[in-house]
Amino acid sequence: MTNIVLKSPVVTEKATALAQKNVYAFIVSLLATKDQIRNAVESYYGVEVGGIRITIRKGKVQRVGKRMIPKLVANKKIAYVTVTKGSISLFPKA
Repeated sequence: MTNIVLKSPVVTEKATALAQKNVYAFIVSLLATKDQIRNAVESYYGVEVGGIRITIRKGKVQRVGKRMIPKLVANKKIAYVTVTKGSISLFPKA
């Protein structure tokens, strides 16, 4: 299994609204468990995790190119992490 658990934070309107409630969304590896996600977030961001909810967005078929050839978009696993102590800065400060 790969050592990369956290792939990237989700930065959308809905995720930004949840961040005000100390709930942060991350795209994670499809093989990652809740314990692995908890350890990765706590060690990388230095915060205390209260809870984790996970959803899997199913991949869809998109038609691409001039001949509209079908292409399968991969599944995405999204973890919603509730932080009890500390906060996560998703945007770098200028």
